[in-house]
Amino acid sequence: MIFFTKDFIKFLTDLEMNNNRDWFNENKEQYINSVKDPFEIFIDALLNEIKEEDDSVSLTPKEAIFRIYKDVRFSKDKTPYKTNVSAIISEGGRKDFTTPGTYLEITKTGLKFYGGAHFINKDQLQNLREFISENLSEFHALLKEKKFKTTFGTVLGEKNKRVPKDFKELMEVEPLIANKQFYYFTEIDKEKLFSKNLISILMKFYKIGRPLNEFLKIGMNANR
Repeated sequence: MIFFTKDFIKFLTDLEMNNNRDWFNENKEQYINSVKDPFEIFIDALLNEIKEEDDSVSLTPKEAIFRIYKDVRFSKDKTPYKTNVSAIISEGGRKDFTTPGTYLEITKTGLKFYGGAHFINKDQLQNLREFISENLSEFHALLKEKKFKTTFGTVLGEKNKRVPKDFKELMEVEPLIANKQFYYFTEIDKEKLFSKNLISILMKFYKIGRPLNEFLKIGMNANR
């Protein structure tokens, strides 16, 4: 199934040049027909495929998709609308930032696919570091897995300048122990958005990244 048309990209491009309420309201019908509705249908189809793989994901598209309206209260950029559409697929959807999952963002240039854990609280990070230290061989095997390396490269994320002394020796062996985020990333260009195989492409990414997501989820929530 083809979910998106050229009008999808055109609207996001035009919105970037006309990011104001008057223009958006004048073109709201186009937004609904060309962007909002197709994206919801796409996310619904993707969720149905993912549910076949992971029964812990029981979201509706509404629970996964972020609103296009920006919260500008604490931002210097006061433009009212995002120039992308996005969704997070995890156990709790867009209200759950601490469970490893999948984040999708479509802009005028293509689709970005993220997996892993982007928001990790202090206790979860301590748990995860201890879990990695106790399961280092498994962690390394996941990172070195051929399809993972070919698709995503490596694990990314901001690092702490300092780590607790218990992990300093381990950091010599595994520098990722200093990370406070553990995520991976790939992208596809806009032409593939119009492919009948789009869901298959993304499910391939999902399946490749899932073992690391499961490792992170177990580690972050390990009882100590």
